[in-house]
Amino acid sequence: MCALALNADERVDSVGFADDFLVVGLKDGRRISVPMEWYPRLSHASETELANWQISGGGYGIHWPDIDEDLSTEGLLRGAPAPGKGLHRKMESPGLA
Repeated sequence: MCALALNADERVDSVGFADDFLVVGLKDGRRISVPMEWYPRLSHASETELANWQISGGGYGIHWPDIDEDLSTEGLLRGAPAPGKGLHRKMESPGLA
């Protein structure tokens, strides 16, 4: 069982988009799929901007230079949306303007 853990490779292999989801392929064959709405810069970007991505962070990150967005495989695996995503909904209270 330890051999499986040793073969895990969380470096980025591919990046794609399908049905409003970001799909990141890892070197070990896994795929991470997260809603685009978690990352406003990505969800508002053009197809051309989305297509212009680079592997960064020693293989553990993705950078989109046209929209200045950076994501890590660690954050994606943890299920971490962009900072502040959903913050406004949590702060809203009924009856307040």
